Amino acid sequence: MKVVFGLFVILFRVSHGVETFCDGRQNGAKCYGALGGTVVLRLMDDASKIFRSVWIFNTTTTILRLRNNMIVSNLIEKRSSFSLSNGTFRINDLSRNDGGEYTLVVYKDNSGTNVEKRTLQLTIQAPVSSVLLVSECLSQGEMKASCSSEGGDSPQYRWTLGGRTLTQTQLLSGNSESQNITVKQDVSGELVCSVRNDVSVVRKEKQTCGFTFLQCTLSNGTYISNWFPPAYETLCPQPTPEALPLLYCGLRAAVVFLILTGIFVYFACKKNDLKKAEGSAVHEVTEYENDSVVMLEMRSSASRL
Repeated sequence: MKVVFGLFVILFRVSHGVETFCDGRQNGAKCYGALGGTVVLRLMDDASKIFRSVWIFNTTTTILRLRNNMIVSNLIEKRSSFSLSNGTFRINDLSRNDGGEYTLVVYKDNSGTNVEKRTLQLTIQAPVSSVLLVSECLSQGEMKASCSSEGGDSPQYRWTLGGRTLTQTQLLSGNSESQNITVKQDVSGELVCSVRNDVSVVRKEKQTCGFTFLQCTLSNGTYISNWFPPAYETLCPQPTPEALPLLYCGLRAAVVFLILTGIFVYFACKKNDLKKAEGSAVHEVTEYENDSVVMLEMRSSASRL
């Protein structure tokens, strides 16, 4: 959907070509038609309520005449039609000669003074027929891509990845609207080039290179640290499915061993601290008992004296 001077131009394809719609009820509307296709122009709300009107091409050629809810004349009636109920003019089999300025003059009464004028500009473009997307995977996994189109006037290019516009952080060169870009090696997904103009849009998609960064020591002792294509994803040794349960059990046993060791050390330390505390208590009692004996002996000697 494209907005031009506040108007909506809707593009879609039909079996006999490209059909476009333009609302020309606002003065200065910009409208587009596809070469060989059809354009539907909304000129007024309801022509049946208008006293008289004429539609003029490039200020000199009267294309359509209306009066009192009747079509008086249509210069291109063999390939066009006008609807009085909704005020739309349909032109088929568009050619380059159909492009130009159209002026609608509406006479609201018979006086000739109550007049309304508005213009629209109709541009005829050749639609984009196909898109060619050429890509190359570089040595480090970067992707060089080039997009071109067949046919189509004023083509515009747009790159997306997974439905989102490519950002500069994902690119080594170019931008999301360039014909030629280079994508970084760590970018993966479906790369799409869209080519559009005002009457058509065509897309082409391509998968990125999908390189993977591998870092490991091979069985022959060679150390690798680089980007590799998908075919080399198994280059680094991986634990076999049979070894995974053993590895898991080994890790569990190691954790249990560490926990039990910690518990043993904890209680051993507590026991040692307890023994030290008991030794200190015995020593104090012994000294107290010795002191008591000495005191008793001294009392006995004194009594004898």
